[in-house]
Amino acid sequence: MSASSLGKIEALESQQLDDYRGDEKFRIFAFYDLRYKYRHYLAEFVGSAVFMTFGACSVAAIALYEQLASEYMLIIGLCWGAAVTMGLYLSMGNSGGHLNPAVTLSLAVFGRFPWKKVPGYMLSQLLGCFFGSALAFGLYQKKFDAFDGGVRQTTGPKATAFVFSSFPDTDNITMNSFFLEFYCCMILCLVLQGIVDHRMHPAKGFEPVMVGALVTLITLTTSAMGSTCMNPARDLGPRIFLSVAGWGSEPFSANNYYFWVPVVAPFLGAIVGTGIYELFIIPNNDGPPH
Repeated sequence: MSASSLGKIEALESQQLDDYRGDEKFRIFAFYDLRYKYRHYLAEFVGSAVFMTFGACSVAAIALYEQLASEYMLIIGLCWGAAVTMGLYLSMGNSGGHLNPAVTLSLAVFGRFPWKKVPGYMLSQLLGCFFGSALAFGLYQKKFDAFDGGVRQTTGPKATAFVFSSFPDTDNITMNSFFLEFYCCMILCLVLQGIVDHRMHPAKGFEPVMVGALVTLITLTTSAMGSTCMNPARDLGPRIFLSVAGWGSEPFSANNYYFWVPVVAPFLGAIVGTGIYELFIIPNNDGPPH
């Protein structure tokens, strides 16, 4: 076959690929313009759902398989860190990969994210965590039924609500738990800025991995004090799911209405953590304003 014939065949194949990949020529799914318009919110939803599913499944495995209980801290730390990494790989190049209302709010407070997008991002993250909880429950439902006989409990020896939402350590009073959540989200957002700040020496190309490692480190060093979620959507979304999936109102009323702590404290911690970075960490090539 001549070189000219080969060239014609390659050109035809290229045209066929363009017909499938072109911006307007062919789309597998409809409503592309609408999906493109809301792509950031969709990415936040999918990323949040993915990390929530993996994370909740890791806790379910520990809760429902006694042989894993002795290594629960290591399993939870590694799995939640890896779960966040997977969620970020799906969303960081699109929406920025917030996956956390506290991160979204803190960036908006310091003028690094438009306020008009804040409600949509937060709603997407909340719905993603709700959906991720539902998916994790669906995967493990048979095991839940075998464990508690179908009677869902928030407290007691057959409690399983902690698989999805955070609850305080029995020795930790509310304000201690509040400070724990505040600290964890503060250090998360402080270090997170250094990882992604292009003016510094960011982990370029490996940001999701480093953020996941940061989540693992925080979890391993603080989870012995009680549940630490560092993310209002990651706690409230699953808690809402619990209330409609058989656990009733107890996930909200348990431990003297503890539910507000992992919702409010991370917001404050994120603002303080981002503020510390903005105030104290000044890149060498960032001269004074003129």
